[in-house]
Amino acid sequence: MAFDTVTCAVDGGIARVVLNRPAQLNAISPELLEDLDRACAVVERDPGVRVVTLTGAGRVFCAGADLKAVRALVGDPERWNGFLRLWHRVFNRIEALPVPVVAGVHGLALAGGLELTLVADLVVLDAAARLGDQHANFGLVAGGGGSQRLPRLVGARRAKELMLLGGWLDAEQALAWGLVNRVAPAGGVAAAVEELARALAQKSAAASRTVKTLVARGLGLALADGLELELRLAGEHMRSPDAAEGLRAFAERRAPVFTPA
Repeated sequence: MAFDTVTCAVDGGIARVVLNRPAQLNAISPELLEDLDRACAVVERDPGVRVVTLTGAGRVFCAGADLKAVRALVGDPERWNGFLRLWHRVFNRIEALPVPVVAGVHGLALAGGLELTLVADLVVLDAAARLGDQHANFGLVAGGGGSQRLPRLVGARRAKELMLLGGWLDAEQALAWGLVNRVAPAGGVAAAVEELARALAQKSAAASRTVKTLVARGLGLALADGLELELRLAGEHMRSPDAAEGLRAFAERRAPVFTPA
């Protein structure tokens, strides 16, 4: 399925979402956000989808906000606030998808592009790619969720270092900081994302959904409350068809065959 600025194709349990504004370095515009919202709806409606991949067409993953759109909107507080609220709503929706989201980053993920990687569950980075938050270099502040998600992922000191200095991280640094899960050989990020997606597509959709829920909700809870949440949700999952199939498969020494979500 092709929208104006994003493509979305579903096959073999994998929804492949591609930012498709290569001439604009996949910059984030209101139209791109609306198309990402539509792609989320496709995933949510299809019980056969077990994993989403998120990549970018052309030379880079995403160069951040579309400055043409920013200049057109920033002078009107109501329209600017609407743009940022749309941005937050769509990124929140991606983050809350019931299946794992794997971002594959090549070239660069700058500012808003970095913020987009933060809503993915797993990130694969090309060895030649860079991540950065350049807002500080131009007297700007992250408004797409970065000021809140980045410290939760890498800690306050590292987040402030990146946001205050407006620097870049190469693949080795990004991996060491925990911003990405894997580094693919230069030019090999597409293959690495596909391999990871195929592995995830073989897993139980119900189990993946429960894991995502436990981590997302547990981070906002005291440990004791998080453990109570685990007891409840893990117990509920053990009564699911997928858990039953997994136990049978283990006893029969075969690979499990899970049902659609």
